[in-house]
Amino acid sequence: MTGPKAQILARARELGFDAVGIARADEPLGVEYERYLAFVEGGKHGAMSYLANDLAARRQLDGDAVLPGAKSVICVARRYKRTEESERGDPEVAQHIARYARGQDYHVFLRKKLRQLAKLVRTLAPGTEARPILDEEPVLERAWAARAGLGFVGKNGLVIIPGQGSFVLLGEVVTTLELPPDTPMTERCGSCTRCLDACPTQAFEQPFVLDPRKCISYLTIEDAAGDRDGAGEHLFGCDDCQSVCPFNRTAPPDEAKTQQFRPLPIWQDIGLEDLVRLDEAAFFKLTIGTPLRRATHAGLARSAATVAAAAIDAGRSTPDAERALEAAKGHDDPLVRAIASRTRPS
Repeated sequence: MTGPKAQILARARELGFDAVGIARADEPLGVEYERYLAFVEGGKHGAMSYLANDLAARRQLDGDAVLPGAKSVICVARRYKRTEESERGDPEVAQHIARYARGQDYHVFLRKKLRQLAKLVRTLAPGTEARPILDEEPVLERAWAARAGLGFVGKNGLVIIPGQGSFVLLGEVVTTLELPPDTPMTERCGSCTRCLDACPTQAFEQPFVLDPRKCISYLTIEDAAGDRDGAGEHLFGCDDCQSVCPFNRTAPPDEAKTQQFRPLPIWQDIGLEDLVRLDEAAFFKLTIGTPLRRATHAGLARSAATVAAAAIDAGRSTPDAERALEAAKGHDDPLVRAIASRTRPS
């Protein structure tokens, strides 16, 4: 393969992306958008009110909301799952955090990579425009990734890339440059329902249909004002529906490429008690440059108390969990105190 597309694919690989595909940007989403609209109109977005905004951008990429005159969208994926041997050495608290969030905020380095890719695209034809996109933008990333043949959307709603799995982060470069599109991939889940069966809160109404309001990731990240019923020993996010997926039994990842996702040094000396006792200033200092900032100060304290309570209730009590629950009893936040009061004595 030669020409602009070949240069883009080569540059994407050079930048460390594990998969890349291209879709037409001037063809609006159809059934994918209709499903999304039904999701919003049904109120399933819960406290995530921002999901009901910018609906035009969620349907098409070639309008004023994203990039007027866009012809192509370059979809990329970066794998973040580390080797099991590496993960076994993670600090105790970090093991209660979803894998993507144990290290530095992925937005920082992925945005830099996407900007570099967009810079190349602009040089391929006179007057070419290119806009890098991350999940902070109102774009239905998974739908476009599937259209670009990057992978297929599994029954848990995540993009699965054969040979790579679903532990991937997505990004896009929308451009006015017309490029040959790739062929969408056929869904390959078959009769498997392991992801649906593994969900601790039964958040899947049916295959491919998630009620986020029951999802542990929502409970521990997005719903800062709510309690943590059902979150169990999850401090921030949840990987359960991915951990059981057969497509994630892939060849070991390149450890050198996943360094950004190794737990930050801060987790070596932090326990659940420390997270419950954090004041707001200490919370902001601890979470700077990490995804956990999104949990909010009170939200992280609630999650830490919930993890401690769940461990004690399950007969896996530790001195740190006991101290965390004791600290929770005197916390300023009434929901943190309520979590402590519901715990069975160890």
